[in-house]
Amino acid sequence: MKCPFCGELENKVVDSRLKKDKTGIRRRRKCDACGGRFTTYEYVEDIPVVIVKKDGRREDFSRDKVRQGIQRACEKRNISMNVIEDYLDELERWLRENSEKEISSGIIGEKVMTKLHELDDVAYVRFASVYREFKDVNDFIAELRTLLNKECA
Repeated sequence: MKCPFCGELENKVVDSRLKKDKTGIRRRRKCDACGGRFTTYEYVEDIPVVIVKKDGRREDFSRDKVRQGIQRACEKRNISMNVIEDYLDELERWLRENSEKEISSGIIGEKVMTKLHELDDVAYVRFASVYREFKDVNDFIAELRTLLNKECA
């Protein structure tokens, strides 16, 4: 680490601690040459996950965008924000642990639908109607039949 005062590369770490928000490490350093003290911060490099949309466009994963879709589906349902946030943490962790740099939006949509199906059937159907782009009432009824057949089996 280069000293900001004299430019020397040799220095020692005097103190290390987690940042208050626990997203990085704060290090106090002392230059061996001039004795100057300075602070550095260390963070994990965040590699963005790229989402490949249905039409071939690519965009960075947006937790907020997924949250908004789930919240719309769960409107006026008995699903707490804590449950939604916990699921978003789980989804993000899965995306980061997945070795793929690009992932299809279809995979994410299916994962969200699976979770909503576990939580609440109405929220699931609401999300599915937007995600699967139901064209008319027949598409909606077909999805409901599928849902009912799974529950009866």
